[in-house]
Amino acid sequence: MLRPAQRIIVGCVAAAVALMVLAFVEPASADNKNLPPKPDGDYVPMCLPNGHCWWAPRSVVEHLQETTTPGKKPAKTTTQQPKRVCQLGGAAQACTSKLGNWSNSQQCYLQSVDPQPPYSDPAWQGHTDGAIWACVREQGYDDGKHLVTKWVWLPGKPDTVVVDPVTLAYEAIAEMHLGKPLIKSAPSVDQIGLVNMPVWLWVTKTENTWGPIVRSASVPGLTVTATAKVKAINWSMGDGNTIRCDGPGTPYDKSMGIKDSPDCGHRYKKTSHELPDCKYPVTATAQWDVTWQSTLGDSGQISLTQQAATQLRIGEAVPVLVDPDGGDAVAPTEAGC
Repeated sequence: MLRPAQRIIVGCVAAAVALMVLAFVEPASADNKNLPPKPDGDYVPMCLPNGHCWWAPRSVVEHLQETTTPGKKPAKTTTQQPKRVCQLGGAAQACTSKLGNWSNSQQCYLQSVDPQPPYSDPAWQGHTDGAIWACVREQGYDDGKHLVTKWVWLPGKPDTVVVDPVTLAYEAIAEMHLGKPLIKSAPSVDQIGLVNMPVWLWVTKTENTWGPIVRSASVPGLTVTATAKVKAINWSMGDGNTIRCDGPGTPYDKSMGIKDSPDCGHRYKKTSHELPDCKYPVTATAQWDVTWQSTLGDSGQISLTQQAATQLRIGEAVPVLVDPDGGDAVAPTEAGC
């Protein structure tokens, strides 16, 4: 601990160094005869124009040079809000226990009352919004310890400490109402594709089925903001092949003719006539990446999936059989389809 006189001396030295740097004084040579004996530590020799020299801490000089260099922007600094602690009258208190979650404002552990009392109960204080909470605190000492419980009305969420912000991250995700992929294909589900012919696959993009989508969840003193978006869709084609498409795919148009999808497609090697309903079961699994950031400086990433299913019927091109006796043309049919 520095005495007042020592603090004054240190302050004067720092002020002198500041004046020296602001005047753009060049560092002196270490063998300058005007220098006093060098103290222990990392010091650099400095001199004023009048010849007065001394040893200045290198860290102080470099800091002042950095902050006074013309045209140079000061380094960015980040201030992190201190972690919230649970206190009872200034003394540390467990944030969670079997009694509930601690509230600094109520100075007790809070538990949700379920079912809620009728609005005629005095605990509501005439309100019809918010909720009633059980406020529980241990009182007394030694053998005289006992629990005291009272009901309190709160207009919103209590200021209980959320030890793990991931809890709020998942609450924010729940507010997104992420949906299953909206599958589209060519041929469509009511058409018949052909063996060795292109199958185009894509999904319709919406905020809830593709993203990006941003939602937040909060309690007093802490907010977590989550951002979710699909990074890829894995298509299980029902024939043992899985196709990974990093984008939503390209919608098919008749003008594109008979060619493969530029980014998300497949070709079947066999018909589907031996499968149930004579169709290949197709599933699209969307891989969601969720990044979250809290106002306390915490951050993280969560991976989620959403899946949708459809079916595709695949046949084969066959020649038309013509009756030599002049009957109607007959096309072979696949058994069971």
